[in-house]
Amino acid sequence: MARVSLFRWPTLSPQCSHRSRGFARTCNGMKIVGLALLLAIAAPAFARPFTPQMLVSLARIGTPAVSPDGHWLVWEQREIDLASDGGHQVLWRLDLQRHGAAPERFAARAGAEDGAPQFDSDGALYFLSSRSNGPSTVWRADMNGDAPTQVTDDYDLAGFQLSPRGNALLVWADRPVGATSLAASAVAQRSGPRIYDQLFVRHWNRWTDGQRSQLFVLPLLHGRAAGTGQAIEGKLVGDTPSKPFGGGEELAWSMDGQTIYFALREAGRIEPLSLNFDIFSVPADGSQTPRNLTAQNQAIDTLPAVSPDGHWLAWAATTRAGYDNDRKQVLLRDLRDGSTRALTANWDRSIDQLHWSADSKAIYVTADDHLDHPLFRIAVADGSVHRLTAQGHVGSLQPLPQGGVVYALDTLVAPPDWWEQDARGVTTRLTSVNAAKLAGVDWPTTTRFSFTGAAGDTITGFALRPAGLAPHGKAPVVMIVHGGPQNTQRDGWSYLQNAAAWAGHGFAVVSVDFHGSTGYGQAFTDSIHRDWGGKPLTDLQLGLAAAVARFDFMDGSQVCAAGGSYGGYMMNWIEGHWPDRFKCLIEDDGVFDTRAMTFETDELRADEWDFGDQPYFQAPQEFEKWNPANSVDQWRTPMLVVTGEKDFRSPPTQAIAAFTALQLRHVPSRLLDFPDEGHWILKPSNSVAWYTQAFAWVDRYTRGAASASK
Repeated sequence: MARVSLFRWPTLSPQCSHRSRGFARTCNGMKIVGLALLLAIAAPAFARPFTPQMLVSLARIGTPAVSPDGHWLVWEQREIDLASDGGHQVLWRLDLQRHGAAPERFAARAGAEDGAPQFDSDGALYFLSSRSNGPSTVWRADMNGDAPTQVTDDYDLAGFQLSPRGNALLVWADRPVGATSLAASAVAQRSGPRIYDQLFVRHWNRWTDGQRSQLFVLPLLHGRAAGTGQAIEGKLVGDTPSKPFGGGEELAWSMDGQTIYFALREAGRIEPLSLNFDIFSVPADGSQTPRNLTAQNQAIDTLPAVSPDGHWLAWAATTRAGYDNDRKQVLLRDLRDGSTRALTANWDRSIDQLHWSADSKAIYVTADDHLDHPLFRIAVADGSVHRLTAQGHVGSLQPLPQGGVVYALDTLVAPPDWWEQDARGVTTRLTSVNAAKLAGVDWPTTTRFSFTGAAGDTITGFALRPAGLAPHGKAPVVMIVHGGPQNTQRDGWSYLQNAAAWAGHGFAVVSVDFHGSTGYGQAFTDSIHRDWGGKPLTDLQLGLAAAVARFDFMDGSQVCAAGGSYGGYMMNWIEGHWPDRFKCLIEDDGVFDTRAMTFETDELRADEWDFGDQPYFQAPQEFEKWNPANSVDQWRTPMLVVTGEKDFRSPPTQAIAAFTALQLRHVPSRLLDFPDEGHWILKPSNSVAWYTQAFAWVDRYTRGAASASK
């Protein structure tokens, strides 16, 4: 049985979370190190609220890499360009061995998109770049500052992985099904009708075009890739890495560079109904067909990772076929004899990252855990689990060659920055990427609370008190309902439904991790199965009442609610089943009609699972029981409805139908349509427009301060 040892770091105080790297100090048991450069930044003489304009301007850190000698940390960073309504991806680096070092741009080239940094065993940095007149290719740079050189020809790659021996590149790119090399011509865009004989027709935010993400191996000699690449997937048909979100974490090299492991969902007749991902192994030279290592498991097998000593293949696996939110355990395969064991079978958490420690004795993972998303260390010897971080959300991470790990950490009131925890457990802050833009911001106060919810279970949530509110003042309330529904409103930063931005506008914020949320054990997550509008609604009702009763800064007479995806569904459900509590609602990319949704969405299997593990036509009563469309006769709360025309997860027809119902009912309503967005609002100008409309809507019904024409 796995033993869980929670090493609980004290919570960082606001004063300690913004120290500069030039001076190391111990704060609440942690060694906090910041940037010497920031000492020169004078804080404004007055406090200022956090705004959506600030939110969209923030730089965003991405994939990290650490040099083999532990000297350099390099990462990709997206710098926002408001003038072009977009941004540029660039590389930054930090000298981990020089006290007082400041981050610096690395290998910069105007107009180029640089990312996916990886070091070879000699300390040279490889990265993906568009600096070759447009296509995305692999480049190589020495850390001494010499000009980078191009490694691959102009094939427009989606990603790559270096062989541990430095003699080959594993690359992936969209190519026609069955392509034998990178030279295969991409499917040309053409006018006229689209013709399909099977699903997927469209996926996430794009129409399918007959291409698949496929793997190719390029030999590497003296820093230059030769040839057009060797296809290694044989006759398998599917996307690897998977779409829409898969990347290099779904691929792995053996330590001798002879074998490649990859995760793949084979495309069947109705691919959207399949959640059977398997781990395959294949010789790197493509001399044999891929071998399925996990054929006996009809559920998900993914995130393959080979231990540095070459002994183990680790991966994440679920056990229930057809359920993508089942608990992901860590499994180990002994690469010497093929035996397999479950490392975390008795740890009731679901991992979403997996990285080996440098000594091959442990695995670093992340998982939701009671409003946090911490970093854990799992001992290979006995499966014991040790929590390494306290409050907050751990994002990208990279183990250090000398032991320890570098990771990105964020909270509800702090965007991601890089931190280091060394082999002794000493934690150091490495960066303050957005310090200049956020200087002087008066952040809201965040408090966790709990109450007794549906079925007598303890439910937890957050409350945010706006900064600058008078000691005995009251603020109108916004209740944020998270999506998923198998997700969490964790203590983490968001660029979509940002709680600090709501509080910066003067609203008190409350959120509740209702039944179905992650981080409380698999049974709690499963409890929303066949109960979309039952226990979750009860939790929201009891949670809002508990928050208003406990926090005297909340004006319980002036409350609105907002939610996206499943949270948008809940806004539609509230319209018919809790219609008199809220002054207004904001429904973003939600579900209006469960019957139509089960035939319109892209990933069919998730929808079927939630409503009884069967298609609509076999059990229509399961879907209709929780169908908001069936209670439109009760709708009367003013609602702002938001959609993106490229959203194929919750199609825009769902939003239009909800808006139509509101209009026919003569309920004050507005439709906010983004022609160039999908399930998430990503462009800076669109994000500002979203907040502008949302704030005005809530202002209008809680403060009477906004006009309907805004």
